[in-house]
Amino acid sequence: MKIAVFPGSFDPITIGHVDLVKRALPLFDRIIVAVGINSTKKYLFPLEQRLEWLRQVFATYPTVGVDYFENLTAHYCQRIGARYLLRGLRNASDFDYEKTISQLNQIVGGGIETVFLIAQPEFSHISSTIVREIIVGGADATPFIPPEIHIKL
Repeated sequence: MKIAVFPGSFDPITIGHVDLVKRALPLFDRIIVAVGINSTKKYLFPLEQRLEWLRQVFATYPTVGVDYFENLTAHYCQRIGARYLLRGLRNASDFDYEKTISQLNQIVGGGIETVFLIAQPEFSHISSTIVREIIVGGADATPFIPPEIHIKL
């Protein structure tokens, strides 16, 4: 079974994330959208809220699961039997960063492969960081988040 993990903070999930998962569905038997918990990072939304949003967004996709993990992504993949990581690339900066992480994950994760999908042009400007800034600034973030998500601060 080809299992891929799509890791991220999903703080919050964006329409770019959703597009990436939908495009990857034909490539894998199962995709686990997994929230990575980094104890040094400050999140805008609590873990349970982010998990609930992911469950809502992917409720109609039977081959997509939702989970969370602590520590190394590669170790999480090994624990659940995933041989692939799914990552999106918006620009050259993403590529440079993700390439290094991919190489490290391959060593630490015992040969885990990273599959990169290039962001569609209409989503390449969207990031969770920018969406958080929009939300904190009091502006309307609905053009950037899935319709299942209703954000109240």
